[in-house]
Amino acid sequence: MTSRQSTLCLFDVDGTLTEARQEIKPDMEAFLARLSEKVTVGLVGGSDHGKILEQMGGDSALTKYSYIFSENGVVAYKEGKLIAEQSIAKHMGEDKLQDFINFSLKYLSDLRLPAKRGTFIEFRKGMLNVCPVGRSCTQAERNQFAEIDGKEHIREKMVEAFKKEFSDSGLQFSIGGQISVDIFPAGWDKTYCLKYVEKDFKEIYFFGDKTWKGGNDHEIYEDPRTKSFTVTGPANTRKQLEGLFFS
Repeated sequence: MTSRQSTLCLFDVDGTLTEARQEIKPDMEAFLARLSEKVTVGLVGGSDHGKILEQMGGDSALTKYSYIFSENGVVAYKEGKLIAEQSIAKHMGEDKLQDFINFSLKYLSDLRLPAKRGTFIEFRKGMLNVCPVGRSCTQAERNQFAEIDGKEHIREKMVEAFKKEFSDSGLQFSIGGQISVDIFPAGWDKTYCLKYVEKDFKEIYFFGDKTWKGGNDHEIYEDPRTKSFTVTGPANTRKQLEGLFFS
């Protein structure tokens, strides 16, 4: 028997509660409201705080979900209030930061893709996000890149180049979503958020789609503090939750 006070369900956003970079559907939102009557519900995503809110219903998400951990938990909200945030710029220092940015831009300049748009590097509070196609691409261009990436492993090859060039940098590289790679200090993966909840709950469930090694859900999926489940999309997430908490 679970209880709201003792059980936390943490969810990845893209590919778990929503389709990639899409807004949550009303039926899924209503289902999470029902779930929140049984357990505490939290979100942990690689995107920045604003993007997570866009996908999860706007500012009302701050009251619907007890925890919102953006950028893997480097920016942490509890019950609608900011409780902590870190800065990758302060952590790395300007010289090391520019070394990485310059290398990334040179690497991307040599890629030939069906489409390239704008915002190839997005600077966030706790991470950098490198996107070969450019984050300003359309949904059709996003899908096109994702299909090609699945065949040619563009992001995997880019990660290998990063690892080779910055092997002693203390950085971690993680493939997330459809089109980009997250770069952050080692340990700033999604397990980072657990420091804010591990003492308050007897059970912590995690649901994510990219749980394979190199995916941005892998570390928290493998963490012994969580009971973790791999999902294949929002419908599958709901199906697994129904079996766990509503059967």
